Amino acid sequence: MSFFNEKLSHLKEHHLYRELTSFSSFQGPRVTIDGKDIILMGSNNYLGLNNDPRINDAAKEAIDTYGTGSGGSRLTTGSSTLHSQLESRIAEFKGTEAALVFNTGYMANIGILSAICDKHWTLLSDKLNHASLVDGWKLTDASCYRYKHTNMEDLEKKLKGSKSKYKMIVTDGVFSMDGTLAPLNTIVDLAQSYNAMTLVDDAHGVGVLGANGSGTIRHFGLSHAIDLQVGTLSKAIPSVGGYVAGTKETIDYLKNTARSFIFSTALPAASLATALKAIDIIETEDFRRQELMKKTKTFKKQLIDMGFKLTHTETPILPVLIGDPNKTLMLSQRLMEDGIFIPAIRPPSVPRGSSRLRISMMATHLDSDLNYVLQRMQIHGRALGIIGD
Repeated sequence: MSFFNEKLSHLKEHHLYRELTSFSSFQGPRVTIDGKDIILMGSNNYLGLNNDPRINDAAKEAIDTYGTGSGGSRLTTGSSTLHSQLESRIAEFKGTEAALVFNTGYMANIGILSAICDKHWTLLSDKLNHASLVDGWKLTDASCYRYKHTNMEDLEKKLKGSKSKYKMIVTDGVFSMDGTLAPLNTIVDLAQSYNAMTLVDDAHGVGVLGANGSGTIRHFGLSHAIDLQVGTLSKAIPSVGGYVAGTKETIDYLKNTARSFIFSTALPAASLATALKAIDIIETEDFRRQELMKKTKTFKKQLIDMGFKLTHTETPILPVLIGDPNKTLMLSQRLMEDGIFIPAIRPPSVPRGSSRLRISMMATHLDSDLNYVLQRMQIHGRALGIIGD
């Protein structure tokens, strides 16, 4: 048996093998999978803006003006006026001096950390941070300490123990697999006390939290207290790409040193125009966030009343904790047979023993569909022994 077959067999034996699910329609409350009409409960399209006609028109107009490709990296031939417009718009949206667009949020995180942190730095990272933050610090020569999830006593202990000249606290704003919020007020206080920088990855906060939908940092009233705000253009904003927002000095430094920015072909115009239009809609159409949170609150309560165990989530991410990866996969498969897609999340995406169904709510989900999902989850949850009768 080859090396790869052995590894694949191990994954299958432990119910950790995964396959791609292909959609043949745009991602909305309902999608088409293998020719079947399916209720989608696992997309990050929180506000339901994917396929919004206004956004589609902006993308089409950009293609007509700029074409389908960008022609090179930003520092050679690939930069356009749309890149500059989007960066200025993001900075305004996030309340910072400047911003820099990357091709993905993943590339933003690995580029930022590897550009800034050398052997003179200590990174302090929440244990449940996104993989891109973990991989980012692995590319540095910095010392790294992972503090217990949102445990500020443990964070302070590790800050006290650091002898490095420079320190940076790195955290998700909204934790993508738990839906919980980082205690940013306390993190900022500790950062100021121990002279540390702060980096917040707010991929799942933008569009969902904050008075204008700008995210977790604005939700806590800390726009001018976080050094580096990282995010994506691929969740509530239905495009592709990532960004970092901060001071002009910091952004200029990253523009000249972040390898994942320097050596990547620039994003095409359609993606940039999509993001620009989506930010305008997010800021002005607050009813979308209100509807999203209303649906989330009701759906979460009904799941808990049935006996399902959820994390202490405060967001539209509703992780239904099961633990056993086999039962998690079985529940996901049975729901799929009923026309409901909820992804089964298993290690390495989450720690061992914490396999779950990760439900993501959309503002555009129909109440009738949500009631059907609850009914089928209760039936299968009882049959599998996940909840009681």
